[in-house]
Amino acid sequence: MTIIYAIIMFCVLIFIHELGHFIAAKSCGVKVNKFAIGMGPAIVKKQKGETEYSLRAFPIGGFCAMEGEDEDSSDEKAFNNKPAWKKAIIVCAGSAMNVILALVLMTIVVYSLGTATTTVGKLLPGTPAVKAGIQQGDKIVKVGDTDIKEWEDVSDALAAQKSDRIDIVVDRDGKKVSLTTGTTVKDGRRIMGISPTMKKSAAAAIANGPKATWQLTKSMYKVLKQLVTGQVSAKEMSGPVGIVYMVGKTSQQGLVYLLYLVALISLNLAVINMLPLPALDGGRLAFIIIRKITGRAITDKIEGRVHLAGMMLLFALMIYVTWNDIVKFIVPIFH
Repeated sequence: MTIIYAIIMFCVLIFIHELGHFIAAKSCGVKVNKFAIGMGPAIVKKQKGETEYSLRAFPIGGFCAMEGEDEDSSDEKAFNNKPAWKKAIIVCAGSAMNVILALVLMTIVVYSLGTATTTVGKLLPGTPAVKAGIQQGDKIVKVGDTDIKEWEDVSDALAAQKSDRIDIVVDRDGKKVSLTTGTTVKDGRRIMGISPTMKKSAAAAIANGPKATWQLTKSMYKVLKQLVTGQVSAKEMSGPVGIVYMVGKTSQQGLVYLLYLVALISLNLAVINMLPLPALDGGRLAFIIIRKITGRAITDKIEGRVHLAGMMLLFALMIYVTWNDIVKFIVPIFH
């Protein structure tokens, strides 16, 4: 089932990405020669109009092959003969679709898990909150000098607190009750020992889904920065083998966590694809901008060769991360 889940996930992510390029290309009047899901020999293919649609043997990629994408073409519908702004839209459309998918999935995840309210749901035994007399069902009104409107306000107020004790006000059965509680530090965070009641709300999910997606995006760029500066080793990167392993582990926790993983990988695909490196969409966008500035100083043939070299480097990187995945996840199983 893990392999089946992983194959479905890869196919969905690739289909969404390539569909973005396809829709944008068609909308901009570019001729699409082939639209394929998977790589290798075609299992099923059908010619419809100017485009050949196919499903291929290996679910590890896909492509939207446009006329004049990597070579000079005299066809007026060729990619290379379109204005720069149309090229940019087509190049960015794949990653945009992955972002949209991540946004939709994160909204579903946020709704399924619920949104934190300001009402106390659980108290951890033996923690300062229990000793202070805070009760389940209390609504947190004020922490220190901070008025509490959402659960994040509680965390922010505690983080700003320098003393081990803090005054709080709760609403208990319609009455304001003032309490003084101690705090403790756990995993670098100051806590009282309470967790919120979770409430499912479509409106809150629609509002918080984009916020959660943005937080994930910022985290990814932070990790990329750490990779470049050497703070994180390249050995920590994962490829298809690592993803399959994570799918297996995550699927055991339930569908909502699997959806979260798919959203994470979809967003990762969008972010990585827009890096300004040859063969990636970001690299193609960089060439579009450079060629717009320099004119014909760089030909389609030269650009195609650069992207081909970039593709070879990407394959080498894929082999490297796959080997690391085997060492990390597969070898330990046999020991």
